[in-house]
Amino acid sequence: MVTEERALSGREAPAFVVPERHAVLGTPLAGPWPEGTATLHLALGCFWGAEKEMWQLPGVVTTAAGYQGGYTTFPTYEEVCTGLTGHTETVLVAYDPTVLSDTELLRTFWSLHDPTQGYRQGNDVGTQYRSAVFTTTEAQAEAARATREAYTPALRERGYGDITTEIRSAAEAGPFYYAEADHQQYLHKVPHGYCPVHSTGVACPLPS
Repeated sequence: MVTEERALSGREAPAFVVPERHAVLGTPLAGPWPEGTATLHLALGCFWGAEKEMWQLPGVVTTAAGYQGGYTTFPTYEEVCTGLTGHTETVLVAYDPTVLSDTELLRTFWSLHDPTQGYRQGNDVGTQYRSAVFTTTEAQAEAARATREAYTPALRERGYGDITTEIRSAAEAGPFYYAEADHQQYLHKVPHGYCPVHSTGVACPLPS
C-alpha cells in the first residue's frame, strides 16, 4: 500500500464531468434522494460487475462507481490503476433500509466476492481491488462486523483463509470520488464487457 507521502497529489476539482442520472434506474447519482435513504460504500474488486449486482437488488435507489479509501484528491481511473492513490474501486449504494436491510445488503456483499484475497480479486491484482466496507452509520458498522463474524467460519469450512476486508467509517476512509462517465453502469452500456464477480460460492449466514 502506498503511503500518504508517496501518493499522487491529485487536484482541487474533478477532471471530468459525472453523469447526473443512473443509466438504468434513472435516479440521481449524487442525490438528492428520498428522505430516509441510506448510503453504504462497498469495495469488492472491479467495480463494473459489483455495481451491476448492486443496482439489481430490491430497495436500491441508485448506485455509482468510484474511488475511496486513499489519499489522492479527485483521482482519475488511470491514476487509481497505478496503485499510487491508495484508493480502492468502490460502489456507492443508496438504498431504502425499510426494504433492504443493512444486514441483507452486507450478506450480499460478502457472497459476491472472495474477501480473503488481500490486494486482489481473481486476475485483478493491486491495492485498488482490495475488499472494503466504508460505513455511514453505526448500525452499518455493527452489521458489517456481525456478518463478517458469521461468514468467517463458513469460509474456513470450505478451505478459505482469514477475511482481509477493511471495515471503517466513510468519514475515516475519506471522500467517495465518482468515477468517469464511462465507468458508471458500465455493464449496462457494454453488456459483454469483462468484469466477472469472484464469488466463492459460499453463502453468508445470518448473524446469530
